[in-house]
Amino acid sequence: MFASWATVADIILAEPGAVMSFAGARVIEQTTHEKLPPDFGSSESQLVHGQVDMVVDRRELKARLAECLRMLTGDTSSA
Repeated sequence: MFASWATVADIILAEPGAVMSFAGARVIEQTTHEKLPPDFGSSESQLVHGQVDMVVDRRELKARLAECLRMLTGDTSSA
């Protein structure tokens, strides 16, 4: 999914520990013959490199999405 329309969203959220790379580390290492960092393609790595806006635990997702929607719509009322 990350290699498609999801990357053009205004805000991109990911779950902790999610693997978000198009190809897995094993495939890339076998192709390039280079060792990749242990966090390659992880949501946390994508956050550090600016590909993801937030890494949010699933239990907090509803509240964080509501916060983002309020921000995008200019709603100043609190939940």
